[in-house]
Amino acid sequence: MKTITTLVLLFIGTTLIAQKRINANDILDALSKEEHITINNATIVGVLDLTYMNKTLPKLPKRKKWWNNGGSNKVEKQISSKISFVNCTFKDDLLAYIPHEDSGYTFIANFEESVTFQDCTFEGKAMFKFSEFKDNTDFSGTKFLEDTTFKYAFFNKEISFKNTNFDEPATFKRAKFKTFVSFSNSIFKETATFKYTKFDRGVSFNNVKFEEDLNIKYMEVSGDFSMKNMIVNYDIDSKYTRINGKSFDSYLFKK
Repeated sequence: MKTITTLVLLFIGTTLIAQKRINANDILDALSKEEHITINNATIVGVLDLTYMNKTLPKLPKRKKWWNNGGSNKVEKQISSKISFVNCTFKDDLLAYIPHEDSGYTFIANFEESVTFQDCTFEGKAMFKFSEFKDNTDFSGTKFLEDTTFKYAFFNKEISFKNTNFDEPATFKRAKFKTFVSFSNSIFKETATFKYTKFDRGVSFNNVKFEEDLNIKYMEVSGDFSMKNMIVNYDIDSKYTRINGKSFDSYLFKK
């Protein structure tokens, strides 16, 4: 598989310039050819629709009720390329999840190879609801300035959310982490939701600052669990939360 680095150089020359501008459509074209994506120090302009909804929708049957009888309205796109963005700014939305109201279909992107968004800034929406990440995934050091969701997301392998900033409400409701994940040193400026979230091999909330509410109702953790120096400015809803079979309060108040 080729890499988009070659494609980008056709547009910007052979010198890599800090915060070069890359059109989202060029990235989508490369992904459609199963080319790997490796981009550093760039500004991504335009909506990055990883579901390819606009190309897929015209080929689908008109809205029907058939999925109410055991079918599904989900249309899933499998991204088979490795994706790596380091120190990049996304000026517009990145969409791996789009609920299309007129048709009734829900478009989702899944990721078969490693995914990296390290030290990036999302100025628009970052939507990953229902997405499955089959390989290693890294969102460390990234800033989410607008709406974001990882609701129902599924992480199969190594995953990091260290040093992330969420300016708007962030939800990981019903997300599932198969391996240990760290949110250490992250900041949630508005409500953070981990309701029904499952951590199969532990999680770290060390030095995390929740500036508003924290909802961990029904959250389940197996394995290492740490929250050293964790700060929650408002309320914690920990009803029915289980940490290695014990209540959250037993961890919150233990010496």
